[in-house]
Amino acid sequence: MSTEDKPPAPRSLAEDLRARDDASLAALLRARPDLVTPVPTDLTDLATRAGTRASVVRALERLDLFALQTAQALAVASDPATFGELLGLMAGDDPDPEVATALPRARAVLHERALLWGGDDRLRLVRTARELLAPAARRPSPTGLGPDVREAAAGMSPGRVQTLLATAGLPATHDSVSAVTELTALFRDRKRMARLLAALPPDSREVLDRLAWGPPYGQITADPAPRLRLLLDRGLLLPTAPGTVVLPREVALHLRGGRAHREPRPSAPPVTAARSHPPPSADGAAAGQALAALGAVEELLRGWDEGGPAVLRAGGLSVRELRRTAADLEVSEPVAAFWLESAYGAGLLAPDGAEDEHYAATPAYDAWRELPAARRWALLADAWLTSTRTPGLVGGEDARDRGHTALGPGLDRSAAPEVRRRVLTLLADLPEGAAADTEAVTARLRWERPRREDDDDLRTRLARWALLEAELLGVTGRGALSTHGRALIGCPASPPGGTARTAGGTDGRPPARRTARGSTPVPPGGAVGEAAEEAARLLAPLLPEPLDHVLLQADLTAVAPGPLESGLAQLLRVAADVESTGGATVYRFTPGSVRRALDSGRTAEELHAFLAAHARTPVPQPLTYLIDDVARRHGRLRVGAASAYVRCDDDATVREILADRRAAGLGLRSLAPTVLAARADPASLLEGLRAMGFAPAAESAEGDVVVARAERRRTPPRAAPRPVVDGPPVPDEALLAATVRALRADVGPRRAEAAGGAEGVAPRTDAADTLAAVQAAALTGGTLWIGHVDAGGIATRRLVAPVRVEGGFATVFDHTADEVRTYPLHRITGVAEAQAPPRDGAD
Repeated sequence: MSTEDKPPAPRSLAEDLRARDDASLAALLRARPDLVTPVPTDLTDLATRAGTRASVVRALERLDLFALQTAQALAVASDPATFGELLGLMAGDDPDPEVATALPRARAVLHERALLWGGDDRLRLVRTARELLAPAARRPSPTGLGPDVREAAAGMSPGRVQTLLATAGLPATHDSVSAVTELTALFRDRKRMARLLAALPPDSREVLDRLAWGPPYGQITADPAPRLRLLLDRGLLLPTAPGTVVLPREVALHLRGGRAHREPRPSAPPVTAARSHPPPSADGAAAGQALAALGAVEELLRGWDEGGPAVLRAGGLSVRELRRTAADLEVSEPVAAFWLESAYGAGLLAPDGAEDEHYAATPAYDAWRELPAARRWALLADAWLTSTRTPGLVGGEDARDRGHTALGPGLDRSAAPEVRRRVLTLLADLPEGAAADTEAVTARLRWERPRREDDDDLRTRLARWALLEAELLGVTGRGALSTHGRALIGCPASPPGGTARTAGGTDGRPPARRTARGSTPVPPGGAVGEAAEEAARLLAPLLPEPLDHVLLQADLTAVAPGPLESGLAQLLRVAADVESTGGATVYRFTPGSVRRALDSGRTAEELHAFLAAHARTPVPQPLTYLIDDVARRHGRLRVGAASAYVRCDDDATVREILADRRAAGLGLRSLAPTVLAARADPASLLEGLRAMGFAPAAESAEGDVVVARAERRRTPPRAAPRPVVDGPPVPDEALLAATVRALRADVGPRRAEAAGGAEGVAPRTDAADTLAAVQAAALTGGTLWIGHVDAGGIATRRLVAPVRVEGGFATVFDHTADEVRTYPLHRITGVAEAQAPPRDGAD
């Protein structure tokens, strides 16, 4: 192409955007989704929004280390800069082939995200990015470079500037501007600078070397030492404030060999394997841990069936209750906090909403328990992967020194889902069965997201927590990503000897998933994503089949050699106490446990039949005697409300109770040979008599036995907590296409043509037909005429192409206005089919 045929260089970011094709615009909006909310009216509006401080800061935070280093180099380069100048700043006097190879990619990333515009001969960093990354007053740039000679000498007197020229051996000039230009040219001339520095004594050169890589500022006294006075006289150090000097940028670059960075990092650090296991071994370990995770959640919520701990006034669980929960589960407090947050994130537990608020299981928990084990695990793992709740923060403090409590506020971190998915993706890049080195994983994440210095430690901790939590959940086994763990993130198993294809890009974003914006996570018992379904399918063969039997022993114990069927496990936990868990669970029958089963409404005959049906061994005679003995005494005593009373048909039993010194605290007195009155309330009276060895039954006001049903405490229906996202979500492809089309729209002829149809009669259909037609058009890409009534009651007829329907609103491309708009469905009076207007360039 000749010089005359080349398109003119863009004069602004808006012109640069106009020259891009639709795919480039869509890539920009995908990388910077905040530019789509709300949809910009045109490309000028898009360019303006892309240059705002908040948007630029967000875009810089999503750059990898080398792209950020490139932007930092451009911030200290000339404006505009050439690609050759940029390459010199990145590679220095001794070019690194790896840097030279990677630099075009970094430049393309900055250009794609509208942080850089112009051709290779006129590269311009957007003004806001330059202001954020360039040196400012008393603040060096992230490269450690200070201001250039022109900026540093801005406050110097003309006489002082001329003195610097004379000392440097340069001819005097007629003004300060040209003098500064001459001094800048000297410092940029590598040969003359080499001679100037060679003439310095070693102690003066040592000062320059100490400031070369930053910070470039130093302190001096009113009477500086000779080595400093020599540098000041030659302009190698320039005063910026009383007692403060700075090393000019040009001098620092010469000392650095032309490089803006001490160590350019053009490639991501590799994630190495710390150890390797056979894939079946890793899968088996992960499956075993997945089964243990289900048991931990069930054990946690089963203990809250009769009422969970109280909710703190500020929200969350008290430290004492967390310790108690950890002791009940026989785990550490951080692990107990993780199980609490896992159940909460999956919608299995919540506050009950009562005036005296307590935690309890939700109705969704009962539906969850009825699911197959693999599917129950998939729901837990899917909720963990997408949740912004961060259990690792429990026990720490926030910026105001307030403690983080389990289930409490302040645990949401918007980066958590991205970091978890990215960590698993990095594990998926390794061969199957390989466990990653933790330090290599954290180093890789720091390279991919280096900008947020304040969050750097948090992201590192999030990565470490993700590895620990994935192991606890059974997503990984022995540190290696399991087969079902790969499926959970949408990544197929790696081929033998190769690496897996990762899910998502280097930014760790999940694959595109069509989910209504603002929707709540799918409740347990409902559908999950395709990836979680596939993970459940792969996990199922690795889990043992639930058993329908136990082994009864003569010492009044029952051994379950594996996981039991849901109904069997529930009834066995009512009739017996869990003595130990592990590969096999040991249950012990006691008078108290048998009484608990009788209190729940079961009879001795039902217990005998239950044991006979599910025991692979004969029912031991001691167990039969125990059940019959407790049943014989169960209910002989009746406790009701007087404040409380005891009645019994056997007056000898009543006299025995009165004679027992342990009954002194109950305040009992005889009303009749078979009736006792008590000052204690019925619940305390029941507990006191049971502690004395009796088996009383509660009685209603009508004289009927009150059956104590187990597992009755549930909250009202509760939705799982919604993730707290940082910024708008990535727009789906339909919205991207509509936005790009709106930005490309020629608002002249087509708007008038579409508006001409507004003179027709607005269509009218009922609400159900309207909703169905708009949803169908959104799925098929169809075009509709709609009747719309605005807030002022004015009815219009509009030609639209629906993009998405959710939450009572329809997002459409309005051909009448040539822009993306959102209409409330209740303001659409009707719909009618229409032919789509021709696209740009169509006949």
